[in-house]
Amino acid sequence: MINRFATDTALLLIDVQVGVDDLTHWGGVTGRRNNPDAESKMLDLLSTWRSQGLPVAFTLHDSVEENSPLKLDLASGKLKAGFVVSNEDISVVKSVNSGFVGTSLHEEFTSRGITRLVVMGFFTNMCVETTVRMAGNMGYDTYLIPEGCATTNRIGPDGVDYDPQVVHEMTVANLHGEFCTSLRLDDVRDLLVSDAPLLSRVQGNE
Repeated sequence: MINRFATDTALLLIDVQVGVDDLTHWGGVTGRRNNPDAESKMLDLLSTWRSQGLPVAFTLHDSVEENSPLKLDLASGKLKAGFVVSNEDISVVKSVNSGFVGTSLHEEFTSRGITRLVVMGFFTNMCVETTVRMAGNMGYDTYLIPEGCATTNRIGPDGVDYDPQVVHEMTVANLHGEFCTSLRLDDVRDLLVSDAPLLSRVQGNE
């Protein structure tokens, strides 16, 4: 059973910034991404989440890497269209993959009594994965929505070009049942209304 999401549960949006669309930077000359509907799924849940009066958190990536498009002083570092941090939201700036390293995210959650996280954003196998792994290790009741995440292809050290959907699916498989519970977006919507006795929470290391 999974209990209803309430005021102890934050929707955490990871690095929803314009620069994630610089596919050549992230995936090389064959750069491409999966899940083109990720942004619309995020915006849909964000609207519903806000209507319930539940807490929202954002991470923004401000890279120390010279050529990264994810720098806050660049236009590509800005939030994507439709995403706005409100005065009530938690917002932290990070320079590494995890939303918890070098930020006040944990302290912000603790001060507000937030112990459960629902996570979406970019990239599935980078900042989303690292943040989810740490959240699970830190004791947060953590849920991942793959429909609201996306990534790009990755070039391996042997030159193999790994398809973004494969990278995405493998990352979710690695996280689910160990660091978090992966949920469908429809199930998350239902959990905003009532408990889900037929769903199983499968987070490990507890």
